[in-house]
Amino acid sequence: MQFVLSADSTCDLYAGFARENGIRIAPMRFTVEKGGVLTEYKDAFTAYSQYAAFFNELRAGAFSRTSMLNFEQHLAHFSRIFEEGARELVHVSLSGGLSPTADVAAEAAKAAEEKYPGCRAFVVDSLGATAGSGALVKEALALRDAGLPAAEAAAALNALRMHQQYVIVAGDLYYLKRGGRVSAVAAVAGTLLQVKPVLNFTRAGTLAVVEKCRGMKKAYAFALSELQKFPPDPDHGRIVIVHTDAERAAGELAALVQEAYGRAPEISIMGPVIGSHLGPDAVGMGWFSRAERR
Repeated sequence: MQFVLSADSTCDLYAGFARENGIRIAPMRFTVEKGGVLTEYKDAFTAYSQYAAFFNELRAGAFSRTSMLNFEQHLAHFSRIFEEGARELVHVSLSGGLSPTADVAAEAAKAAEEKYPGCRAFVVDSLGATAGSGALVKEALALRDAGLPAAEAAAALNALRMHQQYVIVAGDLYYLKRGGRVSAVAAVAGTLLQVKPVLNFTRAGTLAVVEKCRGMKKAYAFALSELQKFPPDPDHGRIVIVHTDAERAAGELAALVQEAYGRAPEISIMGPVIGSHLGPDAVGMGWFSRAERR
């Protein structure tokens, strides 16, 4: 093993997978307001039922706020890895277009290198989130297990991230309105018309609304059209589907993808940090294409 592989928890890899593959996860935190009571949690679920319970709380009216990993938390995370004997690490971070987390991680990496002379820490801004950045971590895992040095693996990930495509279908516009992604007027009109907003990640790693579909069938059709415009790269053939407690919708989309491309996507549930901003009943898909994203 040439280096230790690390990521923040917004990559939404299941705890068991991370543990079995030696991936070090830095957990973010979120606070749930329910009945006037604030409770802080660590983004470190270990059972599927915990994910489903979180989204059911949102459905019942709970409000979730998220917080980024600060400098001290990143530095403590990197320090633990070096103190355990690692000489190099590659860390995959939440998109810098959504949060300052990637920049803070890079600052902490430099501080860790100064604190532990001879050690190297490479931070990769995923320019994405959730199962998409999780797929990038899995690519890093393959590079690590193939014996690639940390610097080369980080460079490969920095190139590959621009070839990662996303289609994210939100359940409704309420959570996007709260986050400032759409106006209040558009949110009310969209809810009445059963509009499903479709988002993707831009080249800068920000989220953009690219389509508004009347119903899930049209949203699925749009997702398939994006796969056609940006065909999956055979060398990086993983297609991932993630949902916010919307198993049926995720399964329907996966079946359409398998029918069209003969490839079964990986399906997982989204974690609470990114899920707080999309809300329940959202479905997202990510894949690598030979063409770069728009």
